[in-house]
Amino acid sequence: MMSAVGKSGAMLEEDPDQTYENVLAEIQSFELPIEATLRSVYDDQPNAHKKFMEKLDACIRNHDKEIEKMCNFHHQGFVDAITELLKVRTDAEKLKVQVTDTNRRFQDAGKEVIVQTEDIIRCRIQQRNITTVVEKLQLCLPVLEMYSKLKEQMSTKRYYSALKTMEQLENVYFPRVSQYRFCQLMIENLPKLREDIKEISMSDLKDFLESIRKHSDKIGETAMKQAQQQKIFTVTLQKQNNVKFGKTMYINDRIPEERNEIVLKHAFEEEDENEEEVLTVQDLVDFSPVYQCLHIYSVLGDEETFENYYRKQRKKQARLVLQPQSNMHETVDGYRRYFTQIVGFFVVEDHILHVTQGLVTRAYTDELWNMALSKIIAVLRAHSSYCTDPDLVLELKNLIVIFADTLQGYGFPVNRLFDLLFEIRDQYNETLLKKWAGVFRDIFEEDNYSPIPIVSEEEYKAIISKFPFQDPDLEKQPFPKKLPMSQSVPHIYIQVKEFIYASLKFSESLHRSSTEIDDMLRKSTNLLLTRTLSSCLLNLIKKPHIGLTELVQIIINTTHLEQACKYLEDFITNITNISQETVHTTRLYGLSTFKDARHAAEGEIYTKLNQKIDEFVQLADYDWTMSEPDGRASGYLMDLINFLRSIFQVFTHLPGKVAQTACMSACQHLSTSLMQMLLDSELKQISMGAVQQFNLDVIQCELFASSEPVPGFQGDTLQLAFIDLRQLLDLFMVWDWSTYLADYGQPASKYLRVNPNTALTLLEKMKDTSKKNNIFAQFRKNDRDKQKLIETVVKQLKSLVNGMSQHT
Repeated sequence: MMSAVGKSGAMLEEDPDQTYENVLAEIQSFELPIEATLRSVYDDQPNAHKKFMEKLDACIRNHDKEIEKMCNFHHQGFVDAITELLKVRTDAEKLKVQVTDTNRRFQDAGKEVIVQTEDIIRCRIQQRNITTVVEKLQLCLPVLEMYSKLKEQMSTKRYYSALKTMEQLENVYFPRVSQYRFCQLMIENLPKLREDIKEISMSDLKDFLESIRKHSDKIGETAMKQAQQQKIFTVTLQKQNNVKFGKTMYINDRIPEERNEIVLKHAFEEEDENEEEVLTVQDLVDFSPVYQCLHIYSVLGDEETFENYYRKQRKKQARLVLQPQSNMHETVDGYRRYFTQIVGFFVVEDHILHVTQGLVTRAYTDELWNMALSKIIAVLRAHSSYCTDPDLVLELKNLIVIFADTLQGYGFPVNRLFDLLFEIRDQYNETLLKKWAGVFRDIFEEDNYSPIPIVSEEEYKAIISKFPFQDPDLEKQPFPKKLPMSQSVPHIYIQVKEFIYASLKFSESLHRSSTEIDDMLRKSTNLLLTRTLSSCLLNLIKKPHIGLTELVQIIINTTHLEQACKYLEDFITNITNISQETVHTTRLYGLSTFKDARHAAEGEIYTKLNQKIDEFVQLADYDWTMSEPDGRASGYLMDLINFLRSIFQVFTHLPGKVAQTACMSACQHLSTSLMQMLLDSELKQISMGAVQQFNLDVIQCELFASSEPVPGFQGDTLQLAFIDLRQLLDLFMVWDWSTYLADYGQPASKYLRVNPNTALTLLEKMKDTSKKNNIFAQFRKNDRDKQKLIETVVKQLKSLVNGMSQHT
């Protein structure tokens, strides 16, 4: 275009007319764009537009002339042609009628053919479509069938199979029909189905976990029952084998044999009744939700998430299971529910461990068990400390043993539980001791503290069958006769044996040797004797209503109980089959126990005897200012002496030294009491007549001492209890002060036992009486001399006392 414009411009510069001619020629040729050509005409020269329009008009006129010439030249031919066409129109109309009629006839004749042809065409199209559809359906039907199968699996909750079906659809079937829209919809729906499966399976797992938490106690109860039945069967089989081959029976079969057989018989009868009801864990629990969820998460590649969730939830449930109820220690059912839930929990975990691959591991279960075991021990240690009933503690021990045996059968270590049982054993012994303390108290309360009367041979045999008593002399005596001990002795002996049985019950199933069991029995029996029985005896001895007669009987009773201790040792030996000659065998401390009780009873005899003497002495009613004595001993003293004679008759059943000590103690206490009566600070005056009356009473005491109320004293040993009184009264009766003062301090002094303080105190009381009762004593020479003598002796005694004080 630019070349043309340039060419036109050059032409305009050479010859304007020629240039316009060329422009017109170019416009007519339509070879170049008119815009560029016209622009070159208007832009190059002034007045180009006008000149160009003139040239254009001239060109148009020339063309009009040529057109007119052409029309004039062909006008005749056009007229002729029109004329001929008018002629032909009539024939054309006829022909049109004929063609129309022919067409109508053809149409009528071809209608049936057309219909059949259209049918054929339609059938051919249908056949082609059917063939195509069949081909496509054959391609799609497997996909649809698989998808239908997937839906059916989803509806029947066969989620693991559904996931496998999804894999087949994605890898095999969908690529064949990926061009179809329904396939795309299916492909888009599969992730949602997978999420639905995960949610459903997780929901099922949650339901399973909730269900297993509720049914843990039933699972644990079943497992513990099976373990208990297996143990009973093993023990019974062992017993049968021991009997068959003549072996020594194990300790558990000896508690006692009759009781054990009854228990085993009852247990087997119960086992036969419930034989059809014994179920396994698989029977009680449907684990399919766990398996299914594990497979589903494994297929989906999210197995770690599932494992972490399962372990986390089970740890939470473990903490809930291990949390005890606040009042668990009140009944055995509380402990049983606690144990069954724990056993049920770990039985489930053990099952999961063995039937799944990696969901739980041995390290995980061991860690969980160690955590649980620490909590269990802490809970049992805390709650068992509140148990005060030995039967409840024993039932708790049996539950712990069954609990431990059950879990040990599933591979869990339970040594710490058996160690705990030794702690509970000490507590069990404490509860037994408390229980038997009440038993002993009741026996002592019901005892009449009198020898047991025997009226027939049957009664005698009945008693010696319960208590090991042997006395050939008594056996020779005719009936009726009396056993020296009271009724409490055989009862105490029987209860000690019952305590040994009760203590032995705790040792069952602890997997300990007979030596250890023997040691435990002896130690617990020692505690019963040295602590419980000894304490009960000491409390009994201290009771106010226990009199001297009862104390004498208690001493006799303890003597026979002490003799029976060796039979208790033999009894334990027969139970455990451990000889007493074994190096480490613990001996019973009954000898020291009963010796201590006897010593306490003896001391209480001395105390009560002295208290009785004090009661009589308090009845003394001396007239300390009497001028002349009554001529006979005081009534209270004679009553006291008669009482002592009767009570010492009872003491004949006591060991000789005890009776002698009691008699000596009574005489010494009586002497001390009489001396204190004379020296009482509230007693201000004593007459010589009162001293003489007092001397008559002391003489009766000396006569009582010399009458040998208790045999075995040598010489005048008992009379020496009153020697202080005798020398003091002799000094005042004879008024031999010169001898006393001259011989004081000499080993051979006649009044060696008279203390200057004592003599001074009594003499001052007599001096005051002499002044009061002898108003006119100054008019009688003898009285004046006596008064001067008293004053002189008082001064000398004071000087002697002061000298003693300075020397000291």
